[in-house]
Amino acid sequence: MPSRCTIYLIMKNSNNLNISDLYQQLCNAVDTLHFTWPVEVVYNPLRYAWHGFTQYNDMYSHGQKRVVFLGMNPGPWGMAQTGIPFGEVNAVKNFLNINSININSPDNEHLKYPVRGLECAKSEVSGKRLWGLFRQRYGSAHEFFREHFVLNYCPLLFIAKNDKGSLRNYTPDRIRQDESIFLFELCDMCLMKVIEILEPQYVVGIGNFAYRQAKKALVGMNVNIYKILHPSPASPAANKGWAEKAAEQLKEAGVWQ
Repeated sequence: MPSRCTIYLIMKNSNNLNISDLYQQLCNAVDTLHFTWPVEVVYNPLRYAWHGFTQYNDMYSHGQKRVVFLGMNPGPWGMAQTGIPFGEVNAVKNFLNINSININSPDNEHLKYPVRGLECAKSEVSGKRLWGLFRQRYGSAHEFFREHFVLNYCPLLFIAKNDKGSLRNYTPDRIRQDESIFLFELCDMCLMKVIEILEPQYVVGIGNFAYRQAKKALVGMNVNIYKILHPSPASPAANKGWAEKAAEQLKEAGVWQ
């Protein structure tokens, strides 16, 4: 595998990489990083679920997009299972119409967070809510992806120990600063290059973290950046009419009419 410096320079200096190429470089780069306590396990779905991500990308990323929705990082029962951003299994099958994915197991798979691909019996609430909103408004994936695309800022799932020793999903905004600097530089660069390719009018951060990172990464670019409430059930505000609140935020910003 090339060194992280080599990968960094490839991403920074090349104007010829397509979206799959960019994420392959990002995948290789983040695999060189190391994270310490309280992080116990790190999953990279771009590595073991690359087939799912490339299917999604090949089907839906073509052409200029008016709106790019930006999530934070994979959820344990969403992208960590399917390789697809917010990839809740039922939404992947029944809305995105992706019914066959070759998924490997992470090298460091933990028993509490098994990867079962489309056989995963658990539903990721955030993905269910997000794709449910898009299905309600546009009816089909084909209509939604005419003008929209959905990505995650960071490709890694972090699993950490809490004070009682139990494992939990750990969001990238909580990673130690000295360990997140290079990770965020890589994610910033990849996002910037993808936005150059898709040329959206709007980037919508799904939650505060994605919004902040987009504002930082895309400074000086000709794109309008807004945010919506994150659909996570960990947010009390999201558990009462999330779809209506998010749609209203998008209308107020002028993203949706």
